[in-house]
Amino acid sequence: MYPRPFEYQRVSSVQEAVSILQSNPEAKIIAGGHSLLPAMKLRLASPELLVDISKVQDLKQMSVNGGATIGAGVTYNDLLKSDELKQAYTALYESVAKVGDVQVRNRGTIGGSAAHADPAADIPAALLALNATLVVEGPNGQREISADDFFIDILTTALEPDEILTQIKLPAGAGSSAYEKFAHPASGYAICGVAAVVGNGDVRVAVGGATYKATRLTGVEDALKGGNIDQQAIENAVNNVGDQDWAGDHFASAEYRAHLTKVYAKRALMRAAGFNS
Repeated sequence: MYPRPFEYQRVSSVQEAVSILQSNPEAKIIAGGHSLLPAMKLRLASPELLVDISKVQDLKQMSVNGGATIGAGVTYNDLLKSDELKQAYTALYESVAKVGDVQVRNRGTIGGSAAHADPAADIPAALLALNATLVVEGPNGQREISADDFFIDILTTALEPDEILTQIKLPAGAGSSAYEKFAHPASGYAICGVAAVVGNGDVRVAVGGATYKATRLTGVEDALKGGNIDQQAIENAVNNVGDQDWAGDHFASAEYRAHLTKVYAKRALMRAAGFNS
């Protein structure tokens, strides 16, 4: 199908984009376009104006040194070129490596995935597990939102209509981490994707794909905190995935996704803790 007619405007700064959003409430931000354009072709989204931020250089900066600051416009492919990211934030690196295909990774951006909040996307679970902070900018300036508060529901975030996600910050010393995914064989989206972080006396585990939004598995986390994290402890802990809002469709039932979450939480935790899954 073809999208409905729309206007297009390319901007060179975040402030310019925010100003346009203020005066055009129905406008939508576009960078890589891998989520928005298919929705427009299916007439699930019909924005009157597209605001292209793909040339805003401030959004393409990345630093991984005593913590990480990643511009929202950094592409997946650019992330995969960072050995520092791979070492310090393995769960994010591995989640990026499992996104789509080469063409998608060349154009798609980390900020686009986070802001779109597709429940089957790979990035949100990794950001949750890594305790990320998302920096957004609007007419009243910047504000920071923890990943725990950012992902609200299916395709819904804490972003206001006139705000733009500009940066993603990851804390220093996040610990050892891993991401494990059971992908849909055709689309590559996660039927279940689990990110786990172990280190500094803390454990964080998050799932995507199996639930209607990226979700912390607090029952699993609590079962491992304060104790010796060995293989048996992990085996026992994954039975505490809890009664989540499991997604169910013709690809996989809610019960199956709940089962997959236990399996893939164990695999991610085993690798994050230094064991073979």
